Amino acid sequence: DAFDYPRRGAESRMTKDETMVKSADKDSEDSKKRPAVTPITSEGDMPQKKFYRQRAHCNPLSHNDAFDYPRTPQDMDWTQEHYPEPPPGNSLQPTVLDIGCGFGGLTVALATLLPKETILGMEIRAKVTEYVRLRIVASRKENPGSFQNCSVMRTNSMKFLPHYFRPHSLSKIFFCFPDPHFKRKNHGRRIVSERLLSEYAHFLKIGGRLYCITDVKELHDWHVEKCNAHPLFRKLNDEQVLKEDPCVHAMSVETEESKKVDRNKGSKHYAVYERIDDSEAPALDAESFFD
Repeated sequence: DAFDYPRRGAESRMTKDETMVKSADKDSEDSKKRPAVTPITSEGDMPQKKFYRQRAHCNPLSHNDAFDYPRTPQDMDWTQEHYPEPPPGNSLQPTVLDIGCGFGGLTVALATLLPKETILGMEIRAKVTEYVRLRIVASRKENPGSFQNCSVMRTNSMKFLPHYFRPHSLSKIFFCFPDPHFKRKNHGRRIVSERLLSEYAHFLKIGGRLYCITDVKELHDWHVEKCNAHPLFRKLNDEQVLKEDPCVHAMSVETEESKKVDRNKGSKHYAVYERIDDSEAPALDAESFFD
């Protein structure tokens, strides 16, 4: 032939395969020379928040398949990872939830504020959850015998609560500075809604309390509207009752978001609701069901 075209086929493929093998060998040699990666925080040391920053909010509806969870609450062993040395007399299962716990300020504070309760912070972001876990481990190390009644779990609370908790097993649920999801099309992502309030009522004991706090007035109005409309929740308006509840003050000052609001001289809006007995709920019929 007048022209010597490059050959394609077996020889060309062989050359490519040989190149890949050489590249793999080189990567293997480099990995042996490379020093082992040192963890950002050693187990038992207090973590530094700057290494665990993550985007403040995420879409909970896009994480449906990213989590392991038990088939039923009976399949969950809380002592294995969360409460290996529970205080005598405390429940071996969580009784207080800090949903969307962030960097764990309230979760850790509640451990000493409510020593007879078992606290669980729930967070959807992986890096933030790891920060809280290390923070609790370090607190236990620095204060032997303390903070054994608190833990943290990475999960999607909008999806998987029924897999973890039995009916009427919780005494308190906190929602502190949740994502406002300002756009109307995203209101379905809000952590307080008609559907989710029925779940929370299912898990709360009679007389249990639901706490909401935010620095966004529009979101506070949403919380009040949805909770007021739910037949199994009654708003606590008595200032003396609220003053005597130490959790009201704690959620206003212990979370990282509340401290940021204080630094920016912003305002905080909160509401507390009590789970009432089913017999106290207003009767519904076909005409009033959707009112």
